[in-house]
Amino acid sequence: MIDTRTEQRGYEAYDTTFAAMRAFTDARTATTPNQLWMVEHPPVFTLGLGADSAHIIDAHDIPIVQTDRGGEVTYHGPGQAVIYLLFDLRRQAKKILPREFVNRIEQAVIDTLAAYNLNGERKPGAPGIYIAKGEHQGAKIAALGLKIRGNGCTYHGVSLNVAMDLQPFSWINPCGYAGLQTIDMKTLGVTTSLSEAQQLLTHHLHVQLTQP
Repeated sequence: MIDTRTEQRGYEAYDTTFAAMRAFTDARTATTPNQLWMVEHPPVFTLGLGADSAHIIDAHDIPIVQTDRGGEVTYHGPGQAVIYLLFDLRRQAKKILPREFVNRIEQAVIDTLAAYNLNGERKPGAPGIYIAKGEHQGAKIAALGLKIRGNGCTYHGVSLNVAMDLQPFSWINPCGYAGLQTIDMKTLGVTTSLSEAQQLLTHHLHVQLTQP
């Protein structure tokens, strides 16, 4: 089994984490353990490599950061569990292809939501997790965006909305979709701490990503 370590980075500016992820990946060797970084960000909009800045309707003075991940525009802010995945996919006990890696990350989110009696589901062609049933069916509760270098090393990751101010999502077209509803666990009736949700998501990511 490949060694996978967890790091709690706390409340940290997005630029700081972004630079640290790239530096970690630049410096890693054949023996560097894979890592899961837990972090909470101050308000920020981030753009993927293919993002259209026109999807930011009105930033309201929230910083905008261009990144090197895949995907479109998204929002990070207080009350959101963000987990960054710094993995070398070639070193897994059984080599994981990018599509399977994404699938396992999404399954970890689905399993986390299930622990709170929430039903999450995938949507073909739209990475992330969406509410499967009820009044808020189709609302997005988790976003996913990765950078996978040619050498198989990954960074960026997944964000789960726990208890947020959701208004900034209305100032963008989330993930490039005009009118896409976003939701958090609190709005769906779940009372939990960000720390608890982070720990549980990290646990399920560890299970999914260290299995054969």
